[in-house]
Amino acid sequence: MSTTIFFHKPNWPSIFTVNHLCKKMINHRTMLSLSISNKIISSNQIPTSLINQENTVGIIGGLSTLSTLTFLEKLVFFSLKNNEECVPFVVFSDPTILDRELSVHCSMVYAKQVPNGVNHGLIIENLRGKREFLEKSGLRCVVMPCHVSHLWQEEVFKGSSVTFLDIFDCVSRELKETKMKPLEAGSSIKIGVLASDLVAGFYQKKLQIQGFEVVLPDKPTMEHMIMPAVEALNKHDIKGARNLLRIAIQTLLIRGVNMVILCSDEFQGLLPQDDPLLKRCVDPMDSLARSTIKWARSDAKMHTNLAGLS
Repeated sequence: MSTTIFFHKPNWPSIFTVNHLCKKMINHRTMLSLSISNKIISSNQIPTSLINQENTVGIIGGLSTLSTLTFLEKLVFFSLKNNEECVPFVVFSDPTILDRELSVHCSMVYAKQVPNGVNHGLIIENLRGKREFLEKSGLRCVVMPCHVSHLWQEEVFKGSSVTFLDIFDCVSRELKETKMKPLEAGSSIKIGVLASDLVAGFYQKKLQIQGFEVVLPDKPTMEHMIMPAVEALNKHDIKGARNLLRIAIQTLLIRGVNMVILCSDEFQGLLPQDDPLLKRCVDPMDSLARSTIKWARSDAKMHTNLAGLS
């Protein structure tokens, strides 16, 4: 196994390990990569001494390598606040199977269902192999910063002893902790979700458990704002995509929602940081990163209780 320092974001199967080098890596915009073969996830090749810290977190990269790296940036950034040490983590990023099976050329976040012909068994086997690799390496907590991967979470983590932080649970729990009040007297607290029926179904279940009412974009909003915004991004029309996203968010706000959850990788970082609309939006990856840090810094006895696995 060779060790390589990359100054650009790699786009091939890799494991990224970061511990006390976090600050140096951020300053120099580097990424430590331990290149591995796909065969390493077979049961007879699982390493036995990879992890030496009990609070190390395992991260299974998703459909988009870029979104995985974006999550890592958030995890490191939030970790280093108040001059604290970075949470130790290991990343297994290999989007090959998901890429081939789901076709990244169409946005899965806005699909109504998983495309026909998708080999569910192959995807589950691939994700489960990564989970087993991380688990048998000594990790006690695993996260998947990818909404699409969560579609198979039940099968992937069946029989696993590790803590799994469900992104839907993390978001709904954080929203509950804000203690928001309804915008309209006598109504429930409404949360807007910019996602398809496929992803929104997961959010709806978790949010309703916390007592929220879920509001989804109507058909005209999806057809004339959301999908055109994604198409504009594909054409590198950032300004056009931003304007369409703003209109879509405003449309949900007009319907009385307190907050809007932005579930699409395409929209991560699209609005400038000083955009007032961001104060009414939730980035699920922010919630997952904060929950991951909370687990890593909690007492060992609390780790299981923070899982949020249903």
